[in-house]
Amino acid sequence: MGDGRDVNLPPGFRFDPTDEELVLHFLHRKVSRLPCDPDVIPDLDLLPYNPWDLQGKALSEGRKWYYYSRRTPNRATDAGYWKPMNMDDPIFSSTSNATSNKNKIIGLKNSFAFHVGQPPEDAWTNWIMHEYRLPDASSSSSRSSSSSRRGNPKLDHRRWVLCKVYERRSEDSEGDDSDGGIELSCLDEVFLSMDDFDEISLPH
Repeated sequence: MGDGRDVNLPPGFRFDPTDEELVLHFLHRKVSRLPCDPDVIPDLDLLPYNPWDLQGKALSEGRKWYYYSRRTPNRATDAGYWKPMNMDDPIFSSTSNATSNKNKIIGLKNSFAFHVGQPPEDAWTNWIMHEYRLPDASSSSSRSSSSSRRGNPKLDHRRWVLCKVYERRSEDSEGDDSDGGIELSCLDEVFLSMDDFDEISLPH
């Protein structure tokens, strides 16, 4: 695990969730202000940190770093900026339960490449960021219900995103970080067994 992150995980545990798990078990619980066990992903501001500065600040697993941040149109740092690579990709649910149908969109993912410098003299790097967010309708509903429960309507949870940053190696396929499929891993058995799982209200 990453330096500076004190997490209580079993020996040999690897943090390697799918896109669906990142959205359903982590981001959605964060936005809904529900407890998440293990609570291992930290909150960071995107702007101050270059991708190579994340070690010891974000949760790390191998060559990947995970953290929550506030969504912002300004993705510049002191050394460069994150440039969008494509449009939002939908993330679908692969399971069915009382509140969600299979193949329903539960989140969105956008990909960015880090460029050093500023246009037109910037240079592309191998640093990639996937930014996960909830569909607007789901976020608004979660924000509204959470604010009502907490009595603090000024908190805007629609802007929470979950970021995954990694440095692509030359032998990697373009845009491929070797995970993020829709197949669920053993993490699902852990989270699906939680008593408060029914509290999650998935996007309609």
